[in-house]
Amino acid sequence: MANERERPKADTGPGDGAPSSAGKDSTLVDATVPPIPHRILGPEHAPSTTTSIPIAPSTSGSLSSQASLSLSSQASLSLSPSTSLSISPSASAATIPPGALPPESMRLPDGALHVAGQRFEDGAIAWVTDPWTGDRVAPVVQADAAQAARAAEAAKDAFEATRRMASFARRRLLKEITRRITVAREELANLIVRESGKPKTLARFEVDRAIVTFGLGAEEAVRIGGEVVPLDVTESTAPYRGHWQRVPRGPVLAITPFNFPLNLVAHKVAPALACGAPVVLKPAPQTPLTALKLAEIVRESGAPPDTLQVVPCANEVAETLVRSDAFAVLTFTGSDEVGWHLKAIAGKKHVVLELGGNAACIVHEDAPNAAQLAALLCASAFNYAGQVCIKTQRLYVHRAIADRLLADLVPRTCAYEPQDPKSTTAAIGPMIDERAAMRVERWIDEARAAGAHPLAFGKRSQNRLPAALLRVDGDGRGLAIVEEEAFGPVLTVHVYDAFEDALRMAGATRYGLQVGVFTDSLSRVREAFDRLDVGAIVVNDVPSVRVDAMPYGGRRDSGIGREGVRYAIEEMTDRKLLVMRG
Repeated sequence: MANERERPKADTGPGDGAPSSAGKDSTLVDATVPPIPHRILGPEHAPSTTTSIPIAPSTSGSLSSQASLSLSSQASLSLSPSTSLSISPSASAATIPPGALPPESMRLPDGALHVAGQRFEDGAIAWVTDPWTGDRVAPVVQADAAQAARAAEAAKDAFEATRRMASFARRRLLKEITRRITVAREELANLIVRESGKPKTLARFEVDRAIVTFGLGAEEAVRIGGEVVPLDVTESTAPYRGHWQRVPRGPVLAITPFNFPLNLVAHKVAPALACGAPVVLKPAPQTPLTALKLAEIVRESGAPPDTLQVVPCANEVAETLVRSDAFAVLTFTGSDEVGWHLKAIAGKKHVVLELGGNAACIVHEDAPNAAQLAALLCASAFNYAGQVCIKTQRLYVHRAIADRLLADLVPRTCAYEPQDPKSTTAAIGPMIDERAAMRVERWIDEARAAGAHPLAFGKRSQNRLPAALLRVDGDGRGLAIVEEEAFGPVLTVHVYDAFEDALRMAGATRYGLQVGVFTDSLSRVREAFDRLDVGAIVVNDVPSVRVDAMPYGGRRDSGIGREGVRYAIEEMTDRKLLVMRG
């Protein structure tokens, strides 16, 4: 039988080891685990009262378990656990009250609407709220259909200037944006914490990643080349010569989620500016402030007018933008349901969709670095309350090492209790809202009712949900917590006997984003690479590894196209051919 632990005092939470903000190596920090509050534990996995728990993300080079895409669970077009097009329910038709703006010392961005070279502070407003405290942070003006149309036309006009920018000028602009983000690092991190509930250390890490992303954009701006094409392949075409070069398709419409309000925006804005395309950005309704601050930085960096316009708006208004012929490219990060709907109404645009997933991780009996496995897996599954689309959601463990790994996983899972995200020791804060937390809790309860064994889980308090670890017999087909994108702090564990069984279970999903495989066997790595229909296989690390320079994207319901600055530039550009005779 399971037993319930006594609740300790509120200030006795474990000191979680947070990832290094440099984005290179992770830091392991020992934490003494007190009696676990409201934890249900199988007796064979109950931790001692003073277990040393190093909690940290991947120790791999570059970016690890907390790095990725993600997505908001509040889309009114889709109640799936991904991004949204929805407006905050607190929207109201009014001018921003003179006394409503927070003190200047908070250095919040201007919440007015900046489109077509003009500033609008009249109209509907929506309040951004702090997910941890529920306090109002700032009001943001919402664009109506007419203002959105003006932004689209302004982007079309701006394209005539941006497409003619020399590569050195685009590089210089992106370097200046990078410099200004670096200067504003702490300010941006505080914005991310306040509007998304992301723990402070992870928020700083996100800003550092955005600095890298814009830096890559500056480098790639002068590398957009072409190719000489031999046309003298027959006697009749002997006089012809040809070459092609990449040119921007046109203005870009970008729609982004709440969970990485800076770096996922950067992954759309940086490649667009690098190739000479203006952007209209529709941010998530929960997290527009970081995007508005970035737009200020872009304007102050000397960008041509209307190069980046941020347009917070309602679903219906966003759909008018998606249908608009002013845009040549739609790039969307969010839920599969919303993404495929937008693709269907996008017309002739080139569409890039970065959608969700239920990432699997396979740990075979010959896995190296066994001592670090539990720390890597927990950081990947639970950091930022699991609100990352490539977080480890399904874990497949070989029977020979299952008991040993679980004995380490359970106490580490218990250490992941929600903490104030402003604390530098926090690894898990609130979920974006109570509705999202209730959905994950409901899926956990459904799995338990269907026979899943709870190894560790806690009681939800509003939008605060402790990490949960469930052992599931077999592949778990039919369970939402296995088959759908959880987007929350939960990990299911499945034990297998043959590597082929692990591949079969890991691949039995409609998603195809990334999979982690721990093994020392090159033949097994090749087998996994050949058989799993996903965007990437990560060997000897968790599936939440994302390096901002790599081609990133999914297959099947996880999307189409690729991000990563160089590869996003390929999506936003087309080959233009010059044929010459003589």
